[in-house]
Amino acid sequence: MCHAGADAPGGVPVESATRAKPAPRPKPKPCAVPPDNFSGQAGSKLVGAAFELRAQEFLQRQRLRLVARNVSCRGGEIDLIMRERDGALVFVEVRARAQRKYGGAAASIGWQKRQRIVRAAQHYLATQVSRAGPQPACRFDVIAFEAGRLVWLRDAFRADEV
Repeated sequence: MCHAGADAPGGVPVESATRAKPAPRPKPKPCAVPPDNFSGQAGSKLVGAAFELRAQEFLQRQRLRLVARNVSCRGGEIDLIMRERDGALVFVEVRARAQRKYGGAAASIGWQKRQRIVRAAQHYLATQVSRAGPQPACRFDVIAFEAGRLVWLRDAFRADEV
């Protein structure tokens, strides 16, 4: 499906007026975010969005152009879709870890996560790009924030590896 390089060429359902509204759910108790990890309920979406913005700004300084953010389909989600100057699409996964425990941010992207990213990229290509003409070259990059330091892994994995 996708590789760059010389060797590789919700809707929201509308409720019926006759349906009764469900009882309000109790609010979840706030949960403290562990100091050694960025994951957790409290504010994780805000933290994730901040890291995605930092990754986007970094890639734009590298002369990549933003195509889309937070593209999702039933099978997966892509944090950033960028375009290289040569026209290649770059599907970017952004990961952050406060410490390098358990292999760090890059190591947290396992086989299943890569599979979901590839599935979302295939959906994007089928629904957005195929209408515009021939499929562009593309690759999968990872921007990992390891203990606050940005690490750019170009061509981190390939669609045919998952």
